[in-house]
Amino acid sequence: MRLAGWGRYPVADCAVSTPRDEAALRAALAGGPMIARGNGRAYGDSALNRRNTVSMRRLDRMLGFDAKTGQLVAEAGVLLGDIIAAFLPRGWFPAVTPGTQFVTLGGAIAADVHGKNHHIDGGFGNFTDWIEVMGPDGTVTRASREENAALFAWTVGGMGLTGVILRAAIRLRPVETGWIRQASRAVPDLAGAMAAFEEAADAPYSVAWIDCLSRGAALGRSVVMLGEHAPREALPMRYRQVPFGPPPGRRLRLPLNAPGFALNRWTVTAFNALYYRAGARNSGTSLVPWESYFYPLDGILGWNRIYGRRGFVQFQCVLPEAGARAGLAALLTAISASGQGSFLSVLKKLGPSQGRFSFPMPGYTLALDFPVSQKVLTLMQTLDRITLDHGGRFYLAKDARMSADTLHASDPRAAGFARMRSESGAAGAFASMQSERLGL
Repeated sequence: MRLAGWGRYPVADCAVSTPRDEAALRAALAGGPMIARGNGRAYGDSALNRRNTVSMRRLDRMLGFDAKTGQLVAEAGVLLGDIIAAFLPRGWFPAVTPGTQFVTLGGAIAADVHGKNHHIDGGFGNFTDWIEVMGPDGTVTRASREENAALFAWTVGGMGLTGVILRAAIRLRPVETGWIRQASRAVPDLAGAMAAFEEAADAPYSVAWIDCLSRGAALGRSVVMLGEHAPREALPMRYRQVPFGPPPGRRLRLPLNAPGFALNRWTVTAFNALYYRAGARNSGTSLVPWESYFYPLDGILGWNRIYGRRGFVQFQCVLPEAGARAGLAALLTAISASGQGSFLSVLKKLGPSQGRFSFPMPGYTLALDFPVSQKVLTLMQTLDRITLDHGGRFYLAKDARMSADTLHASDPRAAGFARMRSESGAAGAFASMQSERLGL
């Protein structure tokens, strides 16, 4: 089967199996080094193995829920969107969510996904109580912070390379409504964006869209959006009749690949200018439905086709607080000078991470999408060097092309992760195209 990640690059011919139970999964493991695949929302090749890719989507049952604590026990193939559909009407919401609800529970744990609240709450693993993992010999082990703690710490953020996550217990967040009280404002430059984050350090959610093609005094101009779950009494009377927000609207679908010429410096520059002006006009506080705040792109099914047939790559790094401003300015300057603009450019503040190989660290993370081309791949190497020069590291769930040398230079933990995999036997049982490319 021809498979790719969400970026549709690279594409590989993969042997795929779809087990329905533990025995079938164990049989797939016996077939040689494998990688578990959720819903294919990792952007690059972290869920691809040419010889043995195992889809977890049939293992998708919710097994138990404690209404007192909010603890949900579910199989790894359950989508976050399924969890929201089942539990938001009861007053519960994922404590941490990435920018799409179409990611599986197992994938969220394996990537230790982060959201707009990482600066306060940390990553998905912080709200994972235990996991059950099938190891190299087919044995299933329960791991938590108290039991088999090393396996738990390496698996959260371990990109599926320590074993196959079968089941997990996660904690949901109680909410009174599904509406988000959003405060947004346009800021004229990078310094203004970073100041807005620092001033709103106590905001439950914060994120900024950033204009990556602006230059000079306008370098890094942004629209900063803060958010919090609105209490019921904050809703207008007409909203109190639907306190958990309107049901998701009909989603648009992009049926065809956009032509390659559709995204270029001029179209992206025009889009960015319009978006910034709209952000300036609409600054202020408003109530928005949960879906549009957390998952604005989920409303367009197949939005990855907008980048054309060749697909796209995402660059995402995190820079430590001390060097973040200089590093972000250097990254944005290089992008603007290259003309390879991205209209999906996101800036967030991150806090510390618990997973031994998780991506976040205290500082700022910048994520940008680019249509695949040789110029873009060359630009990515420049961005890699800037990130290294400023003490940053890279998000493996978004990576499709980084070199092993770059990874190991950016993250000293990578050597320890590879050593753990070798000593535990995981290296001989679990592998992806990404792990092979990065020497993990």
